[in-house]
Amino acid sequence: MVRNVTETRPVISRRRVLGIAVGSIGAASTVGSLASAAPPCDGGTFKGISQADPPRPEPLVTSLMTQELSDMPGKEVRMSLIEYPADGADPVHRHDAHGFIYVLEGTVVMQVRGGKRVVLTPGQTFYEGPSDVHVVGENGSRVLPAKFVAVLVKNSGVPAVLPAQ
Repeated sequence: MVRNVTETRPVISRRRVLGIAVGSIGAASTVGSLASAAPPCDGGTFKGISQADPPRPEPLVTSLMTQELSDMPGKEVRMSLIEYPADGADPVHRHDAHGFIYVLEGTVVMQVRGGKRVVLTPGQTFYEGPSDVHVVGENGSRVLPAKFVAVLVKNSGVPAVLPAQ
């Protein structure tokens, strides 16, 4: 049996072919445009970021409580609610504290320098130590918000967030 190939090919207009060709040439013109077209992190998938990307929204941080630890002079506990908007992210930072994270809602991606990138969902936890530099802290979704509670055991009077070294 002989098949007519034209019957099985999808029909595509010349205008669509031209649009695809022009779009491909434009997208391939810079590495930055290719990287910024990458999908968001979802279950550990790479998220390409270029210098041409607009700044990502920073999280809203609400202090829930700060308590001096009477049996540990010079130490305090700070508990905060962190809310990442859709596609939100933290700048690289450190805490000079023991940090305990508990995810309430959404997907949160965390990584400390030298550690593995982890994707956390509600009910999961994360720890970072006083010498860790927090290199990834972001919402794993570009469309849904994420929330978590952070508990820091730190030196009294020292800011909760410090610049990375």
